[in-house]
Amino acid sequence: QVQLVESGGGSVQAGGSLTLSCVASRTNIYSAYRSGWFRQAPGKEREGVAAIYPGRGSTVYADSVRGRFTISRDNAKNTLYLQMNDLKPADTGMYYCVAGVDYGDGIWHLPHKYHIWGQGTQVTVSS
Repeated sequence: QVQLVESGGGSVQAGGSLTLSCVASRTNIYSAYRSGWFRQAPGKEREGVAAIYPGRGSTVYADSVRGRFTISRDNAKNTLYLQMNDLKPADTGMYYCVAGVDYGDGIWHLPHKYHIWGQGTQVTVSS
């Protein structure tokens, strides 16, 4: 069974930056599956943050993070990244790395579209 292990979370002040990493326990996961990042704030539903598609690696972002966050992958290292700049208190939450089959429906932002989840890493942004 594939495991995804996130790291890089922490506490920063507003305007700061963090880079999250997610290492997969099996090779070719990120080249075979649509992968991405979700986050969940206390009392709120999980929210799709960004995704990257297999193949050419096209990317999509939630409106709330577009222009501030960048998703990328390194297939040779089996690692997915999320570079987060200009962080805001609203970005606070548990961030999860995910991977799932791309059925070509363009629905990347719903949790049930992904069958592989990491354990999460906490990001806290203070004002």
